[in-house]
Amino acid sequence: MDPVIIVGAGPVGLTLALALARQEVPSVVLDEGPGKDEPRLARTVVLREDTAALMERLTALQLAEAGVRWAGWRSMRRRQVMREITFDASEPAPLHIAQHVLTGALRAALAGERLVEVAVDSRLDTIEQERSGVIAHTRGPKGTWWRGSYLVGCDGPRSTVRKLQDIRFPGRTSVERHAVAALRTELPWTDEALLHRTPPWRTSGPSAGEITGRPLPNGVWRLDWLLPPGKDLVTPELLVANVRETLAGWSGGPTPPYELLDTGVHTVHHRLARRWRVGRVFLAGDAAHLLGALGTQGLDEGLRDADNLAWKLAAAWHHGPHEGLLDSYQAERRAAVSARLRAADQVLPLLRGGGGLRTYVPGSARGHDALLTDGHLGRGPLGMPGTYADSPLAPRHLEAEVPVDTPPGAAVADVRVTAEDGSFVRLRERLGRGALLVVLIAPGTGVWERKHWVGAGLMPRLAAAVTALPHPAELLVAENYPGAAAHTVLLVRPDGHLVTALSGVRPADLYTAAEAALGGPAKAEAEAGAGSAVK
Repeated sequence: MDPVIIVGAGPVGLTLALALARQEVPSVVLDEGPGKDEPRLARTVVLREDTAALMERLTALQLAEAGVRWAGWRSMRRRQVMREITFDASEPAPLHIAQHVLTGALRAALAGERLVEVAVDSRLDTIEQERSGVIAHTRGPKGTWWRGSYLVGCDGPRSTVRKLQDIRFPGRTSVERHAVAALRTELPWTDEALLHRTPPWRTSGPSAGEITGRPLPNGVWRLDWLLPPGKDLVTPELLVANVRETLAGWSGGPTPPYELLDTGVHTVHHRLARRWRVGRVFLAGDAAHLLGALGTQGLDEGLRDADNLAWKLAAAWHHGPHEGLLDSYQAERRAAVSARLRAADQVLPLLRGGGGLRTYVPGSARGHDALLTDGHLGRGPLGMPGTYADSPLAPRHLEAEVPVDTPPGAAVADVRVTAEDGSFVRLRERLGRGALLVVLIAPGTGVWERKHWVGAGLMPRLAAAVTALPHPAELLVAENYPGAAAHTVLLVRPDGHLVTALSGVRPADLYTAAEAALGGPAKAEAEAGAGSAVK
């Protein structure tokens, strides 16, 4: 079968290629550039716990060494500390990393991957869909025709794929602008991120009274100043004045020594593609959505796009077309991003003042800072990763379904499990292989060798039920899981989202849930629904 064509060699496209390769699906990555990335310390990304784990799983890069996991967070208003948070095991810290470091790790992992071909200097200009595949043409020094099974546009905000498929991209332009500086200096806080609103010293410079500071390795900081509305030019002189003023204000004296490493202006747009799938063509990352206000990170969401789509394409590639499963990509991911955009658009007028919701919704400075903190830290409606509770893949009316602390459709907790070979691993280490995961909660098994319990109690019946599932599945055992009673059986998707939790071994319910998680009973391509039609 033909490889998957991935248009765009940014972090989302490279992640998708690696994720497909881990599931034995070949791909071709069309890179319109030379295959190298310019180091830019003013261009960074904040990864939540699940996306950081995904990157470590795919690249083997120790992200804690390549980036910084924040030791804490502080929110300040004028001279007052409004909120301080210390991160610990109960609340994993976000990870802040330069985007070119992350992209470099992905490229390094791809360099030895036999199933991925990266075609540099290849700019897409034509897409033709056929019943059995996709044909793409690239121009440039190595211009040629490419044939693939599917095509995914990961080619950014100005996506050629989106334009060739005539997909609308409505939304708002320049929702916010931020002046950005990356510099090496010593601040009163070590490895703590901070948000400072209406600092008392602000008398000049381009900022509008809101500053965010995020640490990077080796004493480097990324500072962002929210700019006032308008399109006034941010000159180097004004930016340097703002740096000096901010550092002096935080230090409580003269400006401390600093080394300015990189600068830029970050413009936030809010846009959402009308469709994320047209036949065999899909959109992901910035080609499908733009968001970034209040700490939400577009790249973090783009990586979730890749993780969601990879196992579904792999299932279709290995086991034949399954339109319900492929259609669920748009249903799940577009809904999750849409909810975050909607929350940001509702809250922005409240936080930025000047009427709007601020006129009607009771609030205070402390409440506003809490909303901003949620956005920056990946919590609440502004920052929390989306769940797929209303997914078309969710099973309905299971008699044996029981509640656990993870609601159906949400990402599972990363508990320790025993693998089939008897080794102890983290649950997230078993994700991304294309198999469903069936996890039995069996207290006490962690103190016994596998040979003593693998043939006892519920295990033989559960193992037989797992073997009979309509998709490859791996049986794991955990001593405990948040909110789960003994003998609870969890069914987990290949991307780590919970399908259901069942009370005991219920082969019929387990089969029904697995079949639903794959989009329902498979149909022949000739019987595919309207969702797969070329429009």
